[in-house]
Amino acid sequence: MRIAIAGAGNVGRSIASELIGNGHQVMLIERQPRQLRPERVPEAEWVLADACEVSSLEEADVAGCDVVIAATGDDKANLVVSLLAKTEFAVNRVVARVNRAENEWLFTEQWGVDVAVSKPRLMAALVEEAVTVGDLVRIMTFRQGEANLVEITLPANAPYVGQPVRSVPMPRDSALVAVLRGKRVLVPTPDDPLEAGDELIFVCTTEVEDAVRAVVLGKTGDLG
Repeated sequence: MRIAIAGAGNVGRSIASELIGNGHQVMLIERQPRQLRPERVPEAEWVLADACEVSSLEEADVAGCDVVIAATGDDKANLVVSLLAKTEFAVNRVVARVNRAENEWLFTEQWGVDVAVSKPRLMAALVEEAVTVGDLVRIMTFRQGEANLVEITLPANAPYVGQPVRSVPMPRDSALVAVLRGKRVLVPTPDDPLEAGDELIFVCTTEVEDAVRAVVLGKTGDLG
């Protein structure tokens, strides 16, 4: 994919390096000359410009990008970049960094944001995920609450431990997308057996989270 990142600070450069390592084409847009350090990520395309200006985004051909990531340290700038990317350039996917937790409510579809990444929320989720077995932990919200990425760590007494994935009656609007087993990341197939301690990663709507929990853990719940 071709990906534009607004903001070439530590966060933007780190994201760029990860994406380039995964084979993507990355363009870093930075308005501060002192932050323009191509030697830090030489494989990226570097652009000195203000990503909050339509003319700058036009010159950078943002319309040709599959994804725009607003990764500056300024929430106002990230909102403007997101809105312009979505409304002026019809970018398919816009990901925005939320710097201050109290501003998270602003990062919605109305501002062009498909996925808002809040460090406080992610850190809290990771802490919960590390200490919680046998409950559902929400890791990330997509499309302003329509769908969530959630995790359940299987306790030894879960009803489908030792059984294949196909035996789990998944509720509507939910999908098991990955199984974390030790240091391995597994893309589950219908015949893969589940093991105690597996971290199951689901995408589901908020409405069926309780149903997913009920099915996986064998607790009473509305399966929709």
